Amino acid sequence: MKYISTRGNAPELTFEDVLLTGLASDGGLYVPKEVPQFTKEEIASWRDLSYAELAHKVIYPFVEGSVDSDSLKKMIDEVYSGFGHKAVAPVQQIDHNEYVLELFHGPTLAFKDFALQMLGRLLDYVLERRHEKVVIMGATSGDTGSAAIEGTKACKNVDIFILHPHGKVSEVQRRQMTTVEGDNIHNIAIEGNFDQAQDMVKASFGDQAFLRGERKLVAVNSINWARIMSQIVYYFYSALNLGAPERPVAYSVPTGNFGDIFAGYMAKKMGLPVEQLIIATNSNDVLHRFMSQNQYEVRPLKHTITPSMDIAVSSNFERLLFDLYDRDGAALADLMAKMNAKEDIVSLDESKLAKARELFDSYAVNEDVTIETMQEVYNETGYLLDPHTAIGVKAARACRRNPRIPMITLGTAHPVKFEEAVQRAGFDMPALPHHLADLMDRDERVSVLPAELDKVQAFIAENTFK
Repeated sequence: MKYISTRGNAPELTFEDVLLTGLASDGGLYVPKEVPQFTKEEIASWRDLSYAELAHKVIYPFVEGSVDSDSLKKMIDEVYSGFGHKAVAPVQQIDHNEYVLELFHGPTLAFKDFALQMLGRLLDYVLERRHEKVVIMGATSGDTGSAAIEGTKACKNVDIFILHPHGKVSEVQRRQMTTVEGDNIHNIAIEGNFDQAQDMVKASFGDQAFLRGERKLVAVNSINWARIMSQIVYYFYSALNLGAPERPVAYSVPTGNFGDIFAGYMAKKMGLPVEQLIIATNSNDVLHRFMSQNQYEVRPLKHTITPSMDIAVSSNFERLLFDLYDRDGAALADLMAKMNAKEDIVSLDESKLAKARELFDSYAVNEDVTIETMQEVYNETGYLLDPHTAIGVKAARACRRNPRIPMITLGTAHPVKFEEAVQRAGFDMPALPHHLADLMDRDERVSVLPAELDKVQAFIAENTFK
């Protein structure tokens, strides 16, 4: 499998190199040069596979040539045997033909465990073979950091530095990062917001001189293709459980950075009969405004009770735009230059937006409606949604095109991670799962730094080469 940049001016890479590269040298994101295709008959033959067996079928074409089949199988088995539910990604029914796909049974209780547990093992496999050490640098608005730390804490050839906005993630989210022991783990609380942290990560990838040429940076956020690749699996798994490929399906996806929903788009391109993908956002609604009004405009970030979606710039949207522009890297590079300027409102050619709207709908949900949806679903079913999932359910009910096909909302996190939202909705906090029962008593390790690039890079260099 070869990978190409969305901006068309970077070398083709193998999966192994893409895993270690992050952003392409031209500033673009790597995507597969050719998308694996599965026939309806092939997909139907997978119906009785376990989650791990299905993951091997879906993932192997993306890594072929870099990871052998047996090694991949061992990694997948290790990852998903550590999840807290035997089905790994169980489907919970909340109404007729309406479901929640529970993606919170991993070690950090969020959907990002599916990808970041795999990423850690893939890194260990590749770095061990290459006799290299790397530095992971990432920014998190909530769940990515803890999942990345948990997924890579045992990696012998990795130092990991995770930036989060100081005081702007939930206590459970923070503690899941700051209580993990390991000399290679460093938590940095930035006196700023997520987008400032993300900008510093992007700038560091663009100029890695602070690492003196002795190490390279590796991305753990959703720009890393390995994350998208791993998330494709649960679309196939849930669809097969509800009658695919003979029966089409629809999904509502709470999203900020567009990575999780792009995995659903990839599943459709690979042959899964996905009829509708709903982009569900909070008040940071850049994607909804773009899809509904054809206006891309970066606005100041708002802090909400759904912090994992508090993102003003949606990094992975570029991957979809690449397809909408018929994979014309030069044309996309021009468009991204305008979007990244963050000064003017940018619009697409109407024909290209029309192509996106054939599959995608969008909906934005404010805090009051999020709370109301949590209460509504609980009163109907006794099932407590986390606030991000509640946004997905509300968007699903508002945008559903065809009530005769299953509508699946991605349940992105466990409600225990979002105390403010649960209490505002009038519920008692659910108990932490057994493996996290003592989380509030564990010692924390975190460094608070100003949102200044030179100070953050100096901290990373000092702790990498000490």
